[in-house]
Amino acid sequence: MRVDFYQLSRDPAELVLPRLAQGTLGAGERLLVVSEDAEQLGRISETLWARIPESFLAHGMAGGEHDARQPILLSHEPLPANGARYLALADGVWREMEGVTRVFLLFPPDRIDDARGTWRMLGKREGAERKYWRQEGGKWLEGP
Repeated sequence: MRVDFYQLSRDPAELVLPRLAQGTLGAGERLLVVSEDAEQLGRISETLWARIPESFLAHGMAGGEHDARQPILLSHEPLPANGARYLALADGVWREMEGVTRVFLLFPPDRIDDARGTWRMLGKREGAERKYWRQEGGKWLEGP
C-alpha cells in the first residue's frame, strides 16, 4: 500500500481533491473520499462538478442506490461501496480500509502531529510505502 501525505498549507482539501481524483480515474481506478465533516463533503462535491475546466468528475454521495456505479464516492466511512481501491482521507484523520492499494491523506497544519504519528506507525508496517508532499506556491513538491 502506498500512502501519500499531503500537507495543506495554501489550498484546502476541496481544491486539491479534483486533481487527485482526475489522476485516479486516469489510472483506471475508483476513489472513495472520506470525511466526517458533511459540509466539507458538500464543498468537495461542488468542486468535483466544476473545478476541472475541461470536464466534470462524476461522483455521488454514499447511501444512494447507485453507489456501486460511482467512479468517485463521497462518504463519512471507509466503506468502498463503489469497489474503490484508492482512498482519499479529506479531513486528515487516518482510517483503515481493507483492500486499499493507495491512500491520499490530506491534512491541514493543525493536524500535523496526527500525520506525524501516522507516518511513524506506517513506517513499522510491512509493505507500506510513504510519500510526503508539500505545497510551495502553486506546486506540489516531494518532501521532507
